[in-house]
Amino acid sequence: MLTQEEKRDIQDRINKKLSDLQERMDEYKQLTKPIPPSVSIGRVSRMDAINNRSVNEAALRQLKNQYKSLENALSRLKKDKFGRCVSCGKKIPTARIHLMPGALRCVRCS
Repeated sequence: MLTQEEKRDIQDRINKKLSDLQERMDEYKQLTKPIPPSVSIGRVSRMDAINNRSVNEAALRQLKNQYKSLENALSRLKKDKFGRCVSCGKKIPTARIHLMPGALRCVRCS
């Protein structure tokens, strides 16, 4: 089991990561806004912009998944099973939780 101090430390780390992810998601939301047809750019430039937009949309989806994973980790943190592998039930090393707070499995089961 994790101590209260370890849980607070993990909670602080998760909140910091959530804040960072939110900032990045806001940036990507700006980058994925469509370019209105009225904006005069060349055909090749418009194609590049469309391609870049799809790459940015994929990055935004990935950030949203990470954000949701961290939110789930915050809700699990309040439960006694936080820090236990969902597959084998063994304790997930604290260092792994610090690196990947959303981790549900130990390294062996991942």
